[in-house]
Amino acid sequence: MKTETNATPSDSLAEQVQPYPIVGSKTHEVCLTEKIGLRTKIADIPTPSLLMDLDGMESNLLRMAEFFNGNGPKLRPHFKAHQVFALAKRQMEHGAIGLTCARLDQAEALIDQGIGSILVANEIAGQSKIRHFVELARRAPIIVAVDNPKVVADMARLAGQLKEHLNVLVDVDVRLGRCGVKPGEAALSLTKLVLEKGLRFRGLMGYEGQVALPPGFEKDRVVHNGLKPLIDTKAMIESAGIAVEIVSCGGSSDFSIAAKHAQVTEIQAGSYLLMDSSYVPFAPEFKPTLTILTTVISKTPGERIVVDAGFRAMSGENGLPSLKGAPGLRPKALHIEHTIIEITDSSVSIEVGDKIEIWVRFLDQTLGLHDHVYGIREGEVKDILKIEH
Repeated sequence: MKTETNATPSDSLAEQVQPYPIVGSKTHEVCLTEKIGLRTKIADIPTPSLLMDLDGMESNLLRMAEFFNGNGPKLRPHFKAHQVFALAKRQMEHGAIGLTCARLDQAEALIDQGIGSILVANEIAGQSKIRHFVELARRAPIIVAVDNPKVVADMARLAGQLKEHLNVLVDVDVRLGRCGVKPGEAALSLTKLVLEKGLRFRGLMGYEGQVALPPGFEKDRVVHNGLKPLIDTKAMIESAGIAVEIVSCGGSSDFSIAAKHAQVTEIQAGSYLLMDSSYVPFAPEFKPTLTILTTVISKTPGERIVVDAGFRAMSGENGLPSLKGAPGLRPKALHIEHTIIEITDSSVSIEVGDKIEIWVRFLDQTLGLHDHVYGIREGEVKDILKIEH
């Protein structure tokens, strides 16, 4: 069975996008040693491998850039959704005001790449991490989320005279029930402490989490209800005479709804660029781009085939994946090194040695299982991109 690539119809903007140069890396050298370089056909790529449809990625990149090309909130995409420096730079080139990340080591790596506007949309705690934050603040205007008075006090104490250079957002728990201080008085109290301790208060963050609903009235209602406590908290803090410069929220599933709030200044969408198949129903304007290339290693005629990729090549956390361009076949089970695929149509033409692409169902965990991704266009390798871990 032949693999297929989804081509994006050319338009004036799409024609402006050119493949980004390959990122030099040890992984790239290994690939070349294995004789897998540019212009290699999909059929010649070793399996299992992670593939990215370049046309789909560029379509997603342009669609989001067009949405934020104007007045209103700006895009601060999340680095964890691809973990590739070249893709982060392309997002910056297409209007992003900076990057969001989850950890200080990611922030440091981005700063090393010349991207200085970084939001660590996560809490940090403990002397080593706070000292790391202080050192990074010497180099770039990095921002870190806070939700705890002790951490605020520790930041001020450990930073000493540098404390006025520590940029923080007060994290408000608006819906997710994970990190964040309660909206209203609790957030105001923490804001006052940030200022009292001499840190630089930049504003608020309120991540509402993935809104797993298709577009429509109910999704609009859930997002608006989730963001209302954040907007009300901003008003309360401003009523106390404190300026709130940043209000950061939103994701790929609700960016267009969150952006309608006049008080929101930036959106943290990330998954939109590469997408995975489980996210598509909640953000249908974006195309899935990631697949796992596999080889059929066993066949029981009329019953099943087995391919050479399982949990060590793709995440199964969000359920069984689907196949790309393979009617008559249906995944039945994921094992450590295998996927069992049921033959639902006995007339399907599939033999041992054929290659099949499996849509990535959960990109975040799958990216962590690979050192690089092959960028595919017109059935051959156009880019080999290193994934940063």
